[in-house]
Amino acid sequence: MAGDLHVSDRWRRWRQQVDLDEYDSRWDRMAAAGASVDDEAELVCRLGGERILDAGCGTGRLAVELARRGRSVVGVDNDVDMLDRARARSEHVSWVLADLATMELPAAFDLVVMAGDVLHYVRPGDESMVVSNLARHLKPGGHLVSGASLAEPVQLTHYDNWCRAAGLAAVERYASWSQAPYDRPGHYAVSIHQRPAAPTRAGRRR
Repeated sequence: MAGDLHVSDRWRRWRQQVDLDEYDSRWDRMAAAGASVDDEAELVCRLGGERILDAGCGTGRLAVELARRGRSVVGVDNDVDMLDRARARSEHVSWVLADLATMELPAAFDLVVMAGDVLHYVRPGDESMVVSNLARHLKPGGHLVSGASLAEPVQLTHYDNWCRAAGLAAVERYASWSQAPYDRPGHYAVSIHQRPAAPTRAGRRR
């Protein structure tokens, strides 16, 4: 599973129960039934940027789709088995085994995306460290995009506070990856935060 890297007990329980063949094949079945399975990629591409970090990439579905659309993508996960599957899917993504709370990647990104309740599965108490570290990997003006169910242990007030502490400003919130309006409390939210752009040369002189 995750080797010696730090994971939560919740993640260990989930991984003991899940069949990765079934986990991957359900997306194919959904697509065959006519469901939209690339809403995450659509939203990410709408926000722009060429260099993207898929944080908690799992078996690589989103990262591979973003690479297919011409983006330069790095996928990071701390689960060996899932990352092996991701590597088998594509050689056009840079796959990295690492802990999101402590990883140190050599480049900054235009956009970081967390799709699929990533923060629900990190070690309790490490959530703010993960958000702060992801924010540190953003270029000035870059976006952090996260989709998550609205349940304990992570709720929107927690997430917004962690983003604010990391220096990120709230930009938009949707009720789904298909960008349904977030006009009432629901069971899911997609949140977009932005790292402030670097001051202009004129701004630095003032």
